[in-house]
Amino acid sequence: MPSIELRTRQSLALTPRLQQSVRLLQLSSLEFQQELRTALDTNPFLEYDSSEPEDVALAGVAPGDGTGATTATDTVAAAEPDVALADAAVNDTAESNGQDDMPGDFPADYSGRGSARQNGDSDGSDPAEWARSQPTLREQLHDSLRLYRLDDRDRAVARFIIEALDEDGYLRQELSELADSVDLEPELTEEELLVALRLVQSLDRPGLGARSLSECLALQVNALPADTLGREVARQIVEHHLERLARREQAELQKQIGCSAEELRVACALVRKLDPKPGNFYGRTEENYVVPDVIVRQVRTRWVVAINPAVQPRARIHRMYAELFAQSAGAGRSPLAQQLQEARWLIRNAQQRFDTIQRVAECIVAHQRAFFQYGEIALKPMVLRDVADELGLHESTISRATGNKYMATPRGIFEFKHFFPRELGTESGGTCSAAAVRALLKEMIAAENTRDPLSDVTLAKMLADQGVLVARRTVAKYRHLMKVPPADLRRQL
Repeated sequence: MPSIELRTRQSLALTPRLQQSVRLLQLSSLEFQQELRTALDTNPFLEYDSSEPEDVALAGVAPGDGTGATTATDTVAAAEPDVALADAAVNDTAESNGQDDMPGDFPADYSGRGSARQNGDSDGSDPAEWARSQPTLREQLHDSLRLYRLDDRDRAVARFIIEALDEDGYLRQELSELADSVDLEPELTEEELLVALRLVQSLDRPGLGARSLSECLALQVNALPADTLGREVARQIVEHHLERLARREQAELQKQIGCSAEELRVACALVRKLDPKPGNFYGRTEENYVVPDVIVRQVRTRWVVAINPAVQPRARIHRMYAELFAQSAGAGRSPLAQQLQEARWLIRNAQQRFDTIQRVAECIVAHQRAFFQYGEIALKPMVLRDVADELGLHESTISRATGNKYMATPRGIFEFKHFFPRELGTESGGTCSAAAVRALLKEMIAAENTRDPLSDVTLAKMLADQGVLVARRTVAKYRHLMKVPPADLRRQL
């Protein structure tokens, strides 16, 4: 029988402003800049702030105060501090203080590619753009191919082979598959592709166009002068005995090839000098670089954190448009009212984003102060909850504020997550970080006798002697993460 029932239920609803605040916080610096550019292109109430930062150590920094927090610009200084994340993640206020004048360890505009300031030229061009970049693998091979007198069909097949190479310079596809994917009349044969491949292999560096590691190394050995010491033995090794060489089976290699111990030693040394990835010699088509979100500097005895001016928002409300719109009749009911509100939300949420990143970075630096003095070996165990409890934020907010965020330090650029190593126990009942253990392993391996390298069991015992209790499989895992081969492969005769 139909009935009516009344129930009460609580649920969390995210307003559009809170959704935007959460989304902006978890973006990387490059994604945030793209988001800002999109808003500038689509919202008439936003305009680009072309004012340059003050010519001090950092833009917007008042020297002499020394509190370690950046000063907000006029664009976002009016941002109301009442924006809270959906999980109650951000405090009600975000203080903005000055900083000490800092030494010039880093450029003021730390964007990873240099500042793009105008130099007064009429066209505003950057002289650095005139320099020719290093040609890519395919560009170099195409340039070399132009020197050969070929008919149209042969040239087209050679170009197809060049385009099929991967970034390491290898041809990973089978010739039969390539022949089926080319639309030529008459139909392309594997023999034609093989001839074109031999031509491509001779265009530039030896080893390009190889279909396997053995062929790559063999091409390089064959390109050596005929009187090169150990050339013939090296050719036999790379063509038939690479696995034995990797396993350091010196006696078996000597027996199979039929050479003396000295000839084998010279040939092995020759093979180790070969390049297994010849394509890496050339430039890459894409640019992979990191723009740090914060910059850490040492000022006297303190470590000071500042937001990188290169990633700060260069947007502000267009005052004239906003004033004209406010004076118009029926402004509150116009669709433009929503765009004006969204522009204000973006400015405020952007400031909230940088305030949160600033506070999290300062907390990380305070906890890991020893790292900046002594390096990886001094990293302390830390989890997100440690920072969340200290700042009074939710743990999920710390996760968003540390994801895809980078910190530029005198020791290099590190992701925020790098400062949260796993905790390991010690013999005395204390703790140490997994990063410190890896640093210890790196030092031990670097100081080992190359003729008698340290095994994983020996490394585990040496760590135990220093009070760090780890299993052999843990040592093997850390060694693998550091891309260090096993002891058998590190042995040098």
